[in-house]
Amino acid sequence: MANYENQIRTYLKKDVVYFRTTTGEYGPLSNMAPDFPILIINVRVQTAEALYQACRFPNYPDIQRLIIDQPSPMTAKMKSKKYRDKTREDWDAVRINIMRWCLRAKLMQNWSRFGYVLEKTEQRAIVEESMKDSFWGAKPNDDGSLTGMNVLGRLLMELREQYSEIKLGKIDHITYPFISNFLLFDKKPDEILKPSDVHKQIQHSMNY
Repeated sequence: MANYENQIRTYLKKDVVYFRTTTGEYGPLSNMAPDFPILIINVRVQTAEALYQACRFPNYPDIQRLIIDQPSPMTAKMKSKKYRDKTREDWDAVRINIMRWCLRAKLMQNWSRFGYVLEKTEQRAIVEESMKDSFWGAKPNDDGSLTGMNVLGRLLMELREQYSEIKLGKIDHITYPFISNFLLFDKKPDEILKPSDVHKQIQHSMNY
């Protein structure tokens, strides 16, 4: 598994797929992108961002519920900031694996729509352009290039490869990582479903 930390890279915009907001052709690559719900333990989470933020607090299901119930991914992120002192102690060590899992869940439960966007990136590098965050993204330079660790973009490239392997029949599902105390509402999350099973379960949950 790749080690994405402490690997600063510079990207030329003309050579990469980059996104900064949830709009536009590649906006769905953003964790903030709406309309890509994720069903975990029969709970419908509106965005990957809300799921990621909730995972900070495995010992506080009430805080997780508060975050997930927010009407937008930005308010979910802002709500989580109020409780950062209750973040799991090993967060820095596990946050990349948790983000990887959130992205996998987003793909598996929005297989056609999100997979289509990943396919459109072809084999180009994927970069989240950010004015503030050079860890998950890359900051713009005066010459038009982008510099940062771009951890989110590199996880998306990893996900794109897995998507291709599933389509080719090389693997049939993506599991969650082994992380101690990995809980949502006091329960261990279900195995992420195969694409053929996802639509049925999501539709079933919407009937309640």
